[in-house]
Amino acid sequence: MLSEEKTDVESSEIRTDALLETVSDAEVNSRISFEEFTDERILISHDAFGNKQMKIKVLEVSDETPPSKWKFGDRVKVTKILVTIKHLTTQQVEEGEFDIEAIERELAEKRHYSSTNRWIPASDIKNGYVIGSKHTRLISDASALDYIAF
Repeated sequence: MLSEEKTDVESSEIRTDALLETVSDAEVNSRISFEEFTDERILISHDAFGNKQMKIKVLEVSDETPPSKWKFGDRVKVTKILVTIKHLTTQQVEEGEFDIEAIERELAEKRHYSSTNRWIPASDIKNGYVIGSKHTRLISDASALDYIAF
């Protein structure tokens, strides 16, 4: 009975290394099941004018345990991200790595507040990328400090 409970606990815990793994990191000969398939469109967000596309890759997550897991479900605290912005008119691509934790501290120090919520549901990270509806949650402080103009 104890061994069954132990395996249930282990299976319910989030594997952060699996969240950050992309499809290219997977084995070449393996097939993706329908449940594992991710449409590229849900990973991209657009600016208000439709001139730019943004995609955010999670580079590092904190090993901190989420508070109140029973209420919000499985979540991970994102520490570092790689933002890729594509200008649709010129096809120019810009990339930048951001330490969200450092930006959050800087904004709190300079402006005496922070708006970042770095806790992202584990189900909203697909193939190492954050889904488009969670992008503003991660880049709000960087935008406030004019690190990102999107």
